[in-house]
Amino acid sequence: MNVTVRGRTQHYRTVAFDRARNAVLLIEQRLLPHEFKIVATKNFHETAGAIHDMIVRGAPAIAATAAYGLAQGALAFRGRDQRKFSWHIEIVYQTLKAARPTAVDPVNAMNGVRAVMRTGKTVAEQQSLALAAAEEFASEDVRHCEEIGRHGARLIRSGMKILTHCNAGWLACVDIGTATGPMYAAQAQGKKFHIFCDETRPRSQGATLTAWELAQQKVSHQVIADNAAGHLMQRGEIDLVIVGSDRTLGRTGEVANKIGTYTKAVLAKRHGIPFYVAIPLSTIDWNLKRGFDIPIEERHESEVLGAWGVESSPKSNSAIARAGVQSTKSAKRIYVRVANPASGARNPGFDVTPPELITGIITPVGIFKPKELWPQRRKLGFTI
Repeated sequence: MNVTVRGRTQHYRTVAFDRARNAVLLIEQRLLPHEFKIVATKNFHETAGAIHDMIVRGAPAIAATAAYGLAQGALAFRGRDQRKFSWHIEIVYQTLKAARPTAVDPVNAMNGVRAVMRTGKTVAEQQSLALAAAEEFASEDVRHCEEIGRHGARLIRSGMKILTHCNAGWLACVDIGTATGPMYAAQAQGKKFHIFCDETRPRSQGATLTAWELAQQKVSHQVIADNAAGHLMQRGEIDLVIVGSDRTLGRTGEVANKIGTYTKAVLAKRHGIPFYVAIPLSTIDWNLKRGFDIPIEERHESEVLGAWGVESSPKSNSAIARAGVQSTKSAKRIYVRVANPASGARNPGFDVTPPELITGIITPVGIFKPKELWPQRRKLGFTI
């Protein structure tokens, strides 16, 4: 997508690779919407750390990051010994896999890279194939989002008010986005609509990331508190819900997504509002048989007990309001404790939405009912 910083507009991908430096290039998402910055991770350990610390987040984006990280680790190997190289690649793979456990996309992406690598006869060939496979995965993610947008745009009519949760936009992918894909495609078709962005506590990705994206794209939107969605639904102010997914079970149609998604699905069902999930094919888990087996990441309690923001001058704030984002040295990122000092917290990062609450799943090859995923598995890329 295009990003405008201090009046200059340029196209960026969320994840890219610098072959000359053997570095993964990432948008530092923790600084948004106040500062736009590209960071480079110099080795696979730093790349895994960027995933764990949420410099990059969103299942498709961390999948591309993991794929590049695996290639990065492969390219860093020195020598010709195939056995030592295989042992090294396994360490790289396990390190990146452990960075964030709930999303299945990174594992699917790295498995794809390793499958391509096996066709190489020498270490050098496998290193070259690893980078080519990672680049192809990143480009495929963009194509998938384009197709998701094409299929999903028909769900959006002019005048609609749409709710989304967390960030499943281009920042969560390599480009375009899953949940936002239909929105951007509908906008390109000339449709006029309004988006409500759940703030998505505790990390507020809806308020900081989705809202920033939509502002950059000039899509009509407002941020709402997470608990305001039911009120708006009750009053007929929401017509459609579109969210993303970190893992969708192909056998059952259950969807793991950012904490609070299940709540929105229950509310949408209660008020008769269509609830759609937008996913690339890499998000589908064809192995797990029930949602309770999905590993749910428990993050640090500090995310719930406080909040991150920037300390800046009124002059900086007015500039940010005009431009949407600015890179300013005067802004200082700070953490503020909000909760009672003596209290602890639970912080599950995801929840699981059952298939009976989901109207449809928007994929690159069409829109399916959750229970149709398994019968249509060949069409959806399942291979034995």
